[in-house]
Amino acid sequence: MADPKGFLTTARETPTRRPVDVRLMDWREVYEPFPAEHLQKQAGRCMDCGIPFCHNGCPLGNLIPEWNDLVWREDWRAASERLHATNNFPEFTGRLCPAPCETACVLGINADPVTIKQVEVSIIDRAWDSDWVLPQPPSRLSGRTVAVVGSGPAGLAAAQQLARAGHTVAVFERADRIGGLLRYGIPEFKMEKKHLDRRLAQMEAEGVKFRPGVDIGTDITADDLRRRYDAIVLAVGSTIGRELDVPGRELAGIHQAMEFLPLANRVQEGDRGVPVIDAGGRHVVIIGGGDTGADCLGTSHRHGAASVTQLEILVQPPEARPAGQPWPTYPMVYRVSSAHEEGGERVFSVSTKRFVDDGQGRVRALVLSEVEWVNGSLVEVEGSEREIPADLVLLAMGFTGPEAESLADQLKLDMDTRGTIVRDDQYATTVDGVFVAGDAGRGQSLIVWAIAEGRSAAAAVDRYLTGETNLHAPILASARQLLA
Repeated sequence: MADPKGFLTTARETPTRRPVDVRLMDWREVYEPFPAEHLQKQAGRCMDCGIPFCHNGCPLGNLIPEWNDLVWREDWRAASERLHATNNFPEFTGRLCPAPCETACVLGINADPVTIKQVEVSIIDRAWDSDWVLPQPPSRLSGRTVAVVGSGPAGLAAAQQLARAGHTVAVFERADRIGGLLRYGIPEFKMEKKHLDRRLAQMEAEGVKFRPGVDIGTDITADDLRRRYDAIVLAVGSTIGRELDVPGRELAGIHQAMEFLPLANRVQEGDRGVPVIDAGGRHVVIIGGGDTGADCLGTSHRHGAASVTQLEILVQPPEARPAGQPWPTYPMVYRVSSAHEEGGERVFSVSTKRFVDDGQGRVRALVLSEVEWVNGSLVEVEGSEREIPADLVLLAMGFTGPEAESLADQLKLDMDTRGTIVRDDQYATTVDGVFVAGDAGRGQSLIVWAIAEGRSAAAAVDRYLTGETNLHAPILASARQLLA
């Protein structure tokens, strides 16, 4: 398996990021090219570990040791084929996934884990550059039709799998372009949209029909959709932003992250010269310390914000894996993204109490207080209240469920107490022929889970339409099992 002594002789190495002062002048991805010979050595660190726990860490069940070995042996084309065997879009996960596979790497028990994510993205980038990624249209059509509602990673994965199985697939998207949050939620500096566009071109060549600008439930009724298609896959995501119910929330200048980020991306698409919500020259406060907050942070830097402060109600995580989160679990540790490296202040263990009016109906400041955990509850620290300037506030506290009221009502779908669509372990809703994949059924999660669920839902739909399936699907626990 790769280099038998690689993990002993080679240290972990990742690409360097472009200098901060340079990358803040553009919206290109932040990483410098990584030499192929360096990558081969990194792939050679993969151990002959007997039981590759990286498989367990990856929701897709990627064949990680196999393509590491192929890269080390310089068989890049075979590595690409092995990578695509389990993942429709490795160029997305290789850029956007937090790499739970790496925290499950056996080498990571007592050393730095293998750079799995970098090997993955390097394989697929070389495959595209070498014209190895070609359309795979079906040899014959089944005569069955499927509508996929939503064009994020779950919907696209389901659509590609079903089209390759021979079904006629149409993907409906309410936005004006295909891609869902890949298009309008992920900033350009994390993934340039050329990677999305060339994958969509491949899917069109495979027979997938894209229908942007169509809101199912409004432009087309759910009954019309059921009459026209033999099966429906709902992959509408979890897009309702968590609210902050404190005095002053109604003031102008306070926005959900997913109001701010899509408008910034539209500038990169050429729709506007400047964003509608512009952080330039403003004192920006981001409430929420996760990935969405970091996306708002990097975007605000590129707008030219006067200052950026990111607030998190939880305590600052430790630098090393805590004892209560042992290998191979994904630990909550202190991480520094490229956006954090670019500037701004991160403040932990604080809670927003109210927003302050500038006298003209716009926010000018935010009042917060420090909090601490006492007997399992958050308690305000007496005397810690203070005010910080804030003339643009972005709420990035996560998402509570799908915007599926019209669809749920028209299809008579059941919703659970979390606000997600009820489904069984075959991704089937309570309505015959209607399936749900991704965050709409699972709840807010990772891109790698969305692709895995899209693949699994496609296999379930193929089985529903034909009585059997040859589609590869990851072995996933249902949302109900995961919450049990």
